[in-house]
Amino acid sequence: MLTYLSKYLSNRAIIAYIITLTIVGLLFWGYGLPFQFVVFGLVSVVVFFIFSTRLSVVWQRWTSDGFTKKIFITALLIRLVYVVFIYFYYISMTGEPHAFYAADEYYYVYVGTVWHDSGFSQLASEMPLYADFSDMGYGWWLAFENLIFGTGVLIPRLIKCFIDAFTCVLVYKLAKRNFEDTTARMAAIFCMLMPNFWYYCGVTLKETEMVFLTVLFVERADYMLRQPKFKIKHWILPVLIAFVMFTFRTALAAVLVLALLCSFIFASGRRLSIWKRIAYTLFFVIIMMLVVRVDIVQEVQGLWADKGDNQTEGLEWRAEREGGNNLAQYAGAAVFAPLIFTIPFPTMVNIPMQENQMMLNGANYIKSLLSGFTIFALFLLLFRKEWRKHILPLAVMGGYLLVLVFSNFAHSERFHLPALPFELMFAAYGISQLKVKHKKWFNVWMVFVSVAIVGWSWFKLAGRGLV
Repeated sequence: MLTYLSKYLSNRAIIAYIITLTIVGLLFWGYGLPFQFVVFGLVSVVVFFIFSTRLSVVWQRWTSDGFTKKIFITALLIRLVYVVFIYFYYISMTGEPHAFYAADEYYYVYVGTVWHDSGFSQLASEMPLYADFSDMGYGWWLAFENLIFGTGVLIPRLIKCFIDAFTCVLVYKLAKRNFEDTTARMAAIFCMLMPNFWYYCGVTLKETEMVFLTVLFVERADYMLRQPKFKIKHWILPVLIAFVMFTFRTALAAVLVLALLCSFIFASGRRLSIWKRIAYTLFFVIIMMLVVRVDIVQEVQGLWADKGDNQTEGLEWRAEREGGNNLAQYAGAAVFAPLIFTIPFPTMVNIPMQENQMMLNGANYIKSLLSGFTIFALFLLLFRKEWRKHILPLAVMGGYLLVLVFSNFAHSERFHLPALPFELMFAAYGISQLKVKHKKWFNVWMVFVSVAIVGWSWFKLAGRGLV
């Protein structure tokens, strides 16, 4: 069993990124990435793979408690440095401390400012005018932060750094409970070094808090399922988080609830007796009926009923809008489903109004490449008949990605983020199970990802009439 990401894998991953970036630049001459985004991509890929290899070896000598402190402090420092840097970078590029084309950021900043300037009653009266119940959670949280620290975006983003660093610790705890300690350390290091998580610490969006709540729900619920005795106190946090998640993203909250119910039914028999399954299921259903509002249920039903139309209309809008991609209308669930673990592919060509996607080209390359190990891990768990031992994180990851397959956000990096910690955890397990004979398949996967990126670059340009 591998206890670290080998140099063989990391070195080839970096070389493959550079080659792919070069091929795309040569094939689509005149539409190459701006230099600044090449730098962002190179730094992301080099830092992730070099330090994932080095730290997954060096940090094995630490005790479990020592590693937990190490992962939290290092993750925190990385994010703090990034947030301060990106704050001034955005000001120099856009004139404001926000990401490019930051419509959602302006909304959340407005919500926080209203509470600070006009008081709670004004915010409470205006919130329904600007957001559904499913989008109020982060607005309330940001308003609360502004009430304490005053208006401004830097302090809330620094707080995000602490939240996201603790998410890395939660991933370690969850992975350690499900796999070997060495695999759990690798998973936590992946989360610590994953640039997607840094990015959302540096913007005023809800993703960092939403990912934290998702991982906390799974970690606490997984802990609850593994306890020999039924105790009410173990239920408090999972139920509370499930309710709060309905104020962040309805579809994700519904997935968490259904995933926990699936866990009661399909968990390994040695963990849950038949009577315990029945008692857990009835208790959880009753609790959710008491705490979940009627309008939430109606919203979930509406999302399910309209899933096909929503995807079709959303893809047509992407095709017809100004600067849109005319080929987007030909995509759909049949296209997204086989690639759902691997997409979004990185944007390695210069597309107007897609600076945020170009900035994340290296991060999305890392995700696409690691998805091969995630898929490998899922095959192993299936054929070894061990999937029931890890049913909760599997159900959350698989359930949420299935929702994305039928949505018009299937290729949106931002919407994939809640599943990313679990994908990295299973990728770490897949890497731990690699043998020498699997190296050739890794090389094949790298070639597939590179070819797909070239094809995706053509798709983005051709759909806009640029090639």
